[in-house]
Amino acid sequence: MSRALLMGCLMTCLPSIAISQTQKSPEILHNCGYPLNLSTPPERVITVGQASTELLYRLDLHDRVIGTSNWFTDVAKEFEGVNAKVERLADNFPSFESVISKRPDLVMADFLFAVGPQGVVGTREQFQSLGITSYVLDSECVGPSSDGSPTAFRLDSLFQSIKNLAHMFNVQAKGDELIREIRGREEAAITDAQQRNLNRLSAVFWFSSADIKMDPWVAGTTGVPAWMMSTLGIKNIVDVPEEWPSVGWESIARANPDVIVIADMTRRRFDADDYQKKLDFLRSDPVTRQMSAVVNNHIVVMDAHAMRATLRSIEGLEHLVKTLSLMNLAGK
Repeated sequence: MSRALLMGCLMTCLPSIAISQTQKSPEILHNCGYPLNLSTPPERVITVGQASTELLYRLDLHDRVIGTSNWFTDVAKEFEGVNAKVERLADNFPSFESVISKRPDLVMADFLFAVGPQGVVGTREQFQSLGITSYVLDSECVGPSSDGSPTAFRLDSLFQSIKNLAHMFNVQAKGDELIREIRGREEAAITDAQQRNLNRLSAVFWFSSADIKMDPWVAGTTGVPAWMMSTLGIKNIVDVPEEWPSVGWESIARANPDVIVIADMTRRRFDADDYQKKLDFLRSDPVTRQMSAVVNNHIVVMDAHAMRATLRSIEGLEHLVKTLSLMNLAGK
């Protein structure tokens, strides 16, 4: 069935969802500059992104999720039971047709490039024309700073998503509790890092590469790893105002960071998605094998999902503090 025909059918065939007026949710006017037309809590949600999926699960809204997609790693263990009952539309990005065929009233995405002006899944206007509301995580909505430079990630954008969704689904108490928990864990991690003098260290985060022998995508100054390093006082050797710039290994080797953090994911879009292949490369390449972090095995393996704006970001921060503490690097 063609997209045009399917859209036409759904415009006349989509059932109205009967929701009690007592469940009316507070109005949210805009999301990433786009007006929302949702006056009642969503009942049928499709997620395009693991962060969106796990956030809804964490707010005990798993019964509203009818389909998931775009997975980087396995679902968090605490959600394995509920996730097993939800259909996975695709490991990566689903087609527009597969999403709307499920007749959702909300499509929630991690990235604007998935659901946005040139969305690979669909545009917000396409979904809206079918009466389907779309929502993109607020970390995607942060614009440049007053001087035009990219804005670095902060937990505030994650908190904004939690607040908005909690209001949208009328679970404000759960949202407030989750925010308090994350704030407390961040404060504890900072205190632990200060006691261990981790601010004497330098690091680089390697997410992946188009090919294992090509320049790696490493953390610049705007993403979640940059927030981790800044929060703990660790020097980021990559001073590029992007989330994941491509930087040559020769430049990284010259900076000679104390620690290399590599991403572990189940996605296999690129060879370097496999953390074991990253390790093998670091230990065998003529340039990288001479770096002090490789020689001394000061390599941290971290959940790739923790390196993105997700609920696992705080787990990544805690994991970094714990692992570096075990390496006894503070006295360098």
